[in-house]
Amino acid sequence: MTTTHVEVRPGAYADSVTLLRVSRTAQQLDGVVAAQVAMATPLNVDVLTGMGFSVPAGTGANDLVVALHLTGDDALSAAVAGVDQALAEAGRPAPDGGAGAVAPPRTTATALDRAPGSVVLVSVPGPHATVEAMDALDAGSDVMIFSDNVPVEQEVALKQAAAQRSLLVMGPDCGTAVLDGLGLGFANVVEPGPVGLVAASGTGCQQVMALLDHAGVGVRAALGVGGRDLSAPVGGLATREALRRLDADPAVELIVLVSKPPAPEVAERIDRLVATITTPVEYALLGPGRPDLTAATEAALVRLGRPVPDWPVHGTARPAPGGHRLRGLFVGGTLATESAQIAGEDAARAGHTFVDFGDDEWTRGRAHPMIDPTLRLEHLAAALADPETAVVLLDLVLGHGAEPDPASVLAPAIAGSRVPAVVSVVGTGADPQDLAAQIDALVAAGAEVHLSHAGATRRALALLPADTTTGAAR
Repeated sequence: MTTTHVEVRPGAYADSVTLLRVSRTAQQLDGVVAAQVAMATPLNVDVLTGMGFSVPAGTGANDLVVALHLTGDDALSAAVAGVDQALAEAGRPAPDGGAGAVAPPRTTATALDRAPGSVVLVSVPGPHATVEAMDALDAGSDVMIFSDNVPVEQEVALKQAAAQRSLLVMGPDCGTAVLDGLGLGFANVVEPGPVGLVAASGTGCQQVMALLDHAGVGVRAALGVGGRDLSAPVGGLATREALRRLDADPAVELIVLVSKPPAPEVAERIDRLVATITTPVEYALLGPGRPDLTAATEAALVRLGRPVPDWPVHGTARPAPGGHRLRGLFVGGTLATESAQIAGEDAARAGHTFVDFGDDEWTRGRAHPMIDPTLRLEHLAAALADPETAVVLLDLVLGHGAEPDPASVLAPAIAGSRVPAVVSVVGTGADPQDLAAQIDALVAAGAEVHLSHAGATRRALALLPADTTTGAAR
């Protein structure tokens, strides 16, 4: 007979990536049927409830929950001890070379004392990110804020402070950057080349980098600015600084500006700045009447005088009888936006859905879905079991920072389903996950795999029944 153990540890904290690793370790312990170790954010409490755990009333987002389904009471003490050991090991500093080694700095300011002039990467819970980022600016350093859930008014204050110092704030919620060939956050491995990217979009930036790489064109730098930078409240403060920097770099022959739909007044302000710089700029800005990211990349190749290749497709998905809904389940927000744009305004009315599991709504207290795919896999299982589903559209994003083998969990989820799966794989041949192996695993599971996300979207739409209305831009 199984037993359930739910333990609340008030005020205990660990970051979402650490807790993901601890949960996976706990899942492998003897006698454990299911395990979740997480901060008690509303989203995580919902997940725990869905797993059959009852979280006590009054438990808050600053409390740690250890939840275990066990084969019996006799497994409890060893399982809890295993969780405690995993938490202790996760919080233990890595071996540092002996007693004479210097302890790691405890604050941004002390870290910068040791390495002045460094770029500071901030990855702490959103409510605490602004203090660390301001310390970096006060020390004269650029800063990349990986953290999400940072209030927009704090973002504006940080970027105004940076502008006064001619510094660059990348983020908040900046998932991708490449500086002098070094990837920060989620970054694909690309050769150096003539293109500089300014990106208010992490996965949009990665899609453009991957397509350029397939075309044999390298990237000099990719400066992420955060998904809200081109919104009206922020006003493109970081985008303007990034454009000026790339324009001043003689190795950059073409700048590509990547973003979800910008605020019209901010787009006009950027247009005025672009008119004053000498380096040509190609826009990859999603929005009504604008080209998709693949088309924008093709335009960039033409401006560089490079040939536009055919974007590869692997495997063939077949229409399935029954069902009339497209279910788009994405780890990339810009990729979700691009699919919705291609599907057209009638898509929502026709019942098609495009869900970004990397949105703040889904990541409070949880690791990004490129690290922890659990929530997307749960929704994928539901979509595949739904008789109304005609096709599922998915993205698989590779590169440093992402899951080491994402196809190993996605492929089994789609294998054997009556519902066709179309997958865009965003990655390069040099990425650590092995692009070819990821594609092969998905094709073996029955998926049709595209390198172009726009191409994948159009193919998924083509698999819908003929009487399904989308208003798609084909």
